Amino acid sequence: MQKLGEKRNSNVISLIHRQETIGFLGLPIYRYIDIDDSEKVLRAIRSTPKDKPIDLIIHTPGGLVLAATQIAKALKDHPAKTTVIVPHYAMSGGTLIALAADEIIMDPNAVLGPLDPQIMNYPAPSILRAVQKKDPKDIDDETLILADIAEKAIEQVRETVYELLKDKLGEEKAREVAKILTEGRWTHDYPITANVAKQLGLNVNTEVPPEVYELMELYPQPMMQRYGVEFVPTKPKGEKRGEIFG
Repeated sequence: MQKLGEKRNSNVISLIHRQETIGFLGLPIYRYIDIDDSEKVLRAIRSTPKDKPIDLIIHTPGGLVLAATQIAKALKDHPAKTTVIVPHYAMSGGTLIALAADEIIMDPNAVLGPLDPQIMNYPAPSILRAVQKKDPKDIDDETLILADIAEKAIEQVRETVYELLKDKLGEEKAREVAKILTEGRWTHDYPITANVAKQLGLNVNTEVPPEVYELMELYPQPMMQRYGVEFVPTKPKGEKRGEIFG
């Protein structure tokens, strides 16, 4: 990171989430953008001199809208140039943060993702569409409440995206892009490539500094857990050996 910062005369910050394949009591633990992340990134941004560019390296599946919004707004408010570098993927909340930067540098095969809010593991636009297809008398109160929350969530995220983009794209284009990213046009894991991002009007280039790939090598994907003990059960003489247990 120091090497990259010296090369680009910038303060380099990383937000890297590798997905854990094992977890507590056998349940998987997934890393995502949370309040702890936003607190640390905001501290790093505040400590950066106002005339010093920031390079933020992001590798994440997304996370809390609140935390991602805090980071995005802090990045947008930094007076010097800001760049988000995406070596592999920056989905959902990671995309929201990327939109705040003056420039997005993506690997040619890296991807961003849509920004449709997820409510109780359901896409907010899909909740609204389901409600619209049914007679109100056939909809239970819980679903109506979810629909109300979904409508508010979409509007809130859409307005945030607009605020992040209006100075770069102009008000009309910013409204258009904000709608595209939040309306549920795609599934939540739809890969927005560098070419698609450019078509949306985002300032994207694909010249990722080699130091970024070197940094990512220091964050290997955790290996699948293997049992620490293996043995071949001993059978009484004359019997065939059984399977290997572990």
